[in-house]
Amino acid sequence: MPLPSDEKIVALSEKLIQQFDTIFGLHPGFRPAHAKGLLLTGTFTPSSVASKLTRAPHITRESTPVTVRFSNSTGIPQIPDNDPNADPRGMAIRFNLAEHVHTDIVSHSTDGFPTRTGEEFLEFLQAVAESSSSKESPSPVESFLGHHPAALAFVQASKPMPASFATDTYFGVTAMRFINKEGVSRYGRYRIVPEAGVRHLSADEAKTKSADFLFEEIQQRTKSGPVRFRILVQLANERDIVNDATIHWPEDRETVELGTVTLTKVAPDNAREQQKIIFDPIPRVDGIEASDDPLLELRAAVYLLSGRRRRKAPEPAGGSHLAATV
Repeated sequence: MPLPSDEKIVALSEKLIQQFDTIFGLHPGFRPAHAKGLLLTGTFTPSSVASKLTRAPHITRESTPVTVRFSNSTGIPQIPDNDPNADPRGMAIRFNLAEHVHTDIVSHSTDGFPTRTGEEFLEFLQAVAESSSSKESPSPVESFLGHHPAALAFVQASKPMPASFATDTYFGVTAMRFINKEGVSRYGRYRIVPEAGVRHLSADEAKTKSADFLFEEIQQRTKSGPVRFRILVQLANERDIVNDATIHWPEDRETVELGTVTLTKVAPDNAREQQKIIFDPIPRVDGIEASDDPLLELRAAVYLLSGRRRRKAPEPAGGSHLAATV
């Protein structure tokens, strides 16, 4: 996973990481965003129709081992699971194709993204940081949202608290280009749907939950039986915009089922493995290509730079429930 050759993207990535640190504080060994997480392992089995969409290696094989990370939002490792700021939740999937060979999906539980470009996202984060001590009216973030309707729509979008990581739907942020063995290509976005069905908590129900209820629940759930998700791809029509993560495609767009992820256990040495693993939003695999969405190269650079920093931090302490789960 190389850094982009464009120095402007690298510089912007560094500024974004610094801004996350400003908002959430510096927590060595943890991610600047989606800090609290848990790794699970299992397998991916492609559907019978997936090869019509893509020739990617995990689609042409009978099955592929996967590593999945569920996470809370924010860069605060101790954020309570029932804190509304912990939404949207994250789900990252690594398809382990061979030793040091993989492709990933990075998704979260709200469809879309607040800004189209990284520069706008930096402005948004700066406005959030400045608003914490500002006495202006409107505040910097209110001013930003007033001039950026897509960001306002994302902030105002319903983000209900899941009853379990296994009962939420997750959405790929950016579109990808899928190419089959005949060379036919279609753009699409990932949509990851729980086999157990979608179940959210009311505000009153959420208040009764413990600070680690989601992480405790998913560990208990996997001990009782496999946790399954269907990976779908919502396909764009010819005139749909495919390089703007703020734009939603209509729900009547065709979907293709890529296959099923089956999770069976919590990954061993979890805290250390979370410190090491660096997910990549760019697929870098034959049969699935990045679109020209401006967020992709930037997100990849942010993940790589923050991951390198995380790996240099001391190993997390073991033995405690917190170390085991985050």
